[in-house]
Amino acid sequence: MARSDFSFFHTLRVRWAEVDMQAIVFNGHYLTYFDVAFTEYWRATGLPDVVQQAAAGQEMFARKATVEYHAPARFDDMLDIGVRCAALGRSSMRYLLEIHRNGELLVSGELVYVYADAAARKGVAVPEDWRARLCALESLAPSVQ
Repeated sequence: MARSDFSFFHTLRVRWAEVDMQAIVFNGHYLTYFDVAFTEYWRATGLPDVVQQAAAGQEMFARKATVEYHAPARFDDMLDIGVRCAALGRSSMRYLLEIHRNGELLVSGELVYVYADAAARKGVAVPEDWRARLCALESLAPSVQ
């Protein structure tokens, strides 16, 4: 995917606690980086956060997370993490993420969430105002499934 396909980026610096003896980021930290960037993306949407969703009885549950490694990140690297909503289903949302360092693609991945009734653990329709807000944030419109 082209870097220009992303409307949202979050920047972070690799910390010492996240690397091994060769100063390379441990694999598991990339999902943490995705989570941090997704949290900031969601904050940028202005949609209800996890606390507000829980109070309403409906929440987003992680359904799938994938990571593909292309090159390692190292201690003290400045990373740009792109997040974009790629698809909206009836109750699901698919996000693509990429981690870049100085324009080089290091890691790509996907997160799939299902919006559900928290008590029943059953999917419910993504609200129309959420769909509109997500589409407005993206330069590439999410596909509708």
